[in-house]
Amino acid sequence: MKRGCHPRRRILVTGGAGFIGSHLCERLLAAGHDILCVDNFYTGSRDNIAHLLGHPRFELLRHDITFPLYVEVDEIYNLACPASPVHYQNDPVQTTKTSVHGSINMLGLARRTRAKILLASTSEVYGDPEVHPQREDYWGRVNPIGPRACYDEGKRCAETLFFDYHRQHALRIKVARIFNTYGPRMHPDDGRVVSNFIMQALTGTPITLYGDGGQTRSFCYVDDLVDGLIRLMDSPDACIGPVNLGNPEECSVRELAERILALTGSASALTFKPLPEDDPRQRCPDIALARQMLGWQPATGLEDGLARTIAYFRAACAAAPPESHQ
Repeated sequence: MKRGCHPRRRILVTGGAGFIGSHLCERLLAAGHDILCVDNFYTGSRDNIAHLLGHPRFELLRHDITFPLYVEVDEIYNLACPASPVHYQNDPVQTTKTSVHGSINMLGLARRTRAKILLASTSEVYGDPEVHPQREDYWGRVNPIGPRACYDEGKRCAETLFFDYHRQHALRIKVARIFNTYGPRMHPDDGRVVSNFIMQALTGTPITLYGDGGQTRSFCYVDDLVDGLIRLMDSPDACIGPVNLGNPEECSVRELAERILALTGSASALTFKPLPEDDPRQRCPDIALARQMLGWQPATGLEDGLARTIAYFRAACAAAPPESHQ
């Protein structure tokens, strides 16, 4: 059956009120499916899915996936987990439990309902890599006891669980390794580099760079990322992954700051602080597998994506009470 011609499905999106999850819910709903959005609102927001709440095929359930969930579904996108260092380091034990206990619960649900299930894993499984760009067959270089380990090792264990359920129970699984993603509905205080720089530029405060700003990242616009997730879910059962989803165009953090300053017209100065512990020096995906198996690659250039994201933050700042800009 051609892509886009699939029958109507009941789809569970955990973390569906989050940044990426809300865009995914919106896209799946537009494709004609019934969507069950599950979120405990630790980092997600009702504002992200407010425009979907009145839709007859959209249902919102407040629930923490570290506890079992008993529903009937055809597919599961497991996105639930805080993804920025500020949020996942705030309660590291809960972060690990969300990746591990949450995965066990969602895999159990998939096994009972015979649903296909996708894990939103992360490029952080590669740690501070010795291989560049990162390919899916690289096992990574992760500090298992550092401050980022709750997220890095939690996702690595989640991948282990997914593959063991596939081998032991013939479960239909998909594993996506998501690289840096940005766009509208990012949380302004999530500590991620794009949202940090945009908010600092718009408020005229100094833009904070860590180290000399020479560390590199790659930035994928959220619409492109969501397209990759859906293509992976809709791919043949033999296409399991893990599959890198990200933008292979590399950019230094300092260059990103300079681009945002130019696009906002801000006069914010650059300030420099020491690098955080275990902060990777390079992060860039090899997406040859995604191109080959999914026919996928990013379509949105950085300038265009940043302009859309800046417009979103400008509107959010204008609508917020003055004290919230402090």
